[in-house]
Amino acid sequence: MADDYLTVSALTQYLKRKFDVDPYLNRVYLTGEISNFRLRRNAHQYFSIKDDHAKISAIMFKSAFEKIKFEPEEGMKVLVTGRISLYEQTGNYQIYVDHMEPDGVGQFYQAYEQLKKKLDAEGLFTAPKKPLVQFPKRIAVVTSPSGAVIRDIITTTRRRFPISQIVLFPAIVQGNDAADNLVQQINRINDLGTFDTMIVGRGGGSIEDLWPFNEERVARAIFNSKIPVISSVGHETDTTIADLVADVRAATPTAAAELAVPVLSDLVANILQMRTRLVSVMQSRLTSEQQRLTKLSSSYIFQQPERLYQGYSQNVDLLRDRLKRKMQTQLNGWEHQISLIHQRLYSASPTDSVRRANQTLRDLNFRQNRAIKLELENKKRKFTDSVSRLDALSPLRTMSRGYGYLTENGKVLKTTNDLKLNQKVTIQLIDGTAKAKIEQIETTKGEK
Repeated sequence: MADDYLTVSALTQYLKRKFDVDPYLNRVYLTGEISNFRLRRNAHQYFSIKDDHAKISAIMFKSAFEKIKFEPEEGMKVLVTGRISLYEQTGNYQIYVDHMEPDGVGQFYQAYEQLKKKLDAEGLFTAPKKPLVQFPKRIAVVTSPSGAVIRDIITTTRRRFPISQIVLFPAIVQGNDAADNLVQQINRINDLGTFDTMIVGRGGGSIEDLWPFNEERVARAIFNSKIPVISSVGHETDTTIADLVADVRAATPTAAAELAVPVLSDLVANILQMRTRLVSVMQSRLTSEQQRLTKLSSSYIFQQPERLYQGYSQNVDLLRDRLKRKMQTQLNGWEHQISLIHQRLYSASPTDSVRRANQTLRDLNFRQNRAIKLELENKKRKFTDSVSRLDALSPLRTMSRGYGYLTENGKVLKTTNDLKLNQKVTIQLIDGTAKAKIEQIETTKGEK
């Protein structure tokens, strides 16, 4: 009975083979909106395609995703082709997409608008443009060596400004390898650093033919160029990303050459015209200066030069007289001030003040000496009294009346409590000492 049951793996393998061998599912053309899309750089892309009533899982491998020219976005309506198969591990069927393009808008146009919006947000279109060199000596041209672009540029440049040198840097201008080749040549020209101007261009064509000039790496190479770049891609109605980031855009290769170089004959004509104007101006200036010189030569200053300083001499005399009067008036004022000061000094003579000060000093000295004398006498009298009182209180004075005192080993014995029988003591007298021995001790109370 168990042999009648299928395993999940067997059923899934059977269904997967049904999907794989079905000719109608091997090439499916599908339209719908992108859902659950998250861009994975350098990896396979996993998302869903849905409409109002259904949804299918989709996978686009890295090799197929790198071929599309635009960046898919959430909610974008697309046209995809691929095959339907079943993923065994989950049992879900899905579409393996090998081609994708926007529905209603071509993928090239979609990619063009996306890149244009991105670079515009970064400021590559609005950044300050480098000015072209007015008289370029060397011009680098990046274009196809076999196209009409280089011939038109050479013809126009030789006709207008033949002293300028044109150097061709042959490049691939169409196909998958064109963008990398264009970037290589632009960087090569900048590394050489010997060119004044660079022209990048090609002839007209479809948007697919012009697409290398809409690649981001080409746009950034032009923008980062240190040499001014003139872009001439396609016809006048074609506008590429390279045209927007270049310093100058030319509608045609001939227009690019005309922008790069001036017309030598016009320059020579302008030089000759300016030369004629300069000669005319110099002649007019010389004539005017000659007339001015003649007028100045006939002036009284050169005919009678003494008249030039006569007025100054008279002014000097007047100023000298005014100076003398001013100095005399000032001297008189100073003499008057000196006289007044002399009178004030005489009336305020210090002789009387000195005499009075000397008298006052003598009086003060007398009073000081008298006060010192009185003070010394008072001090002497007080000293004598103090000596008398001290002498009256001196123990020597008492001892002179027949008194003495006992000591033992330098210690004064004051009371009977300090004495002991057979104790040897020293009697201190006014004129010497005596040794004694205590044989009897009696207190004031009569006790022995």
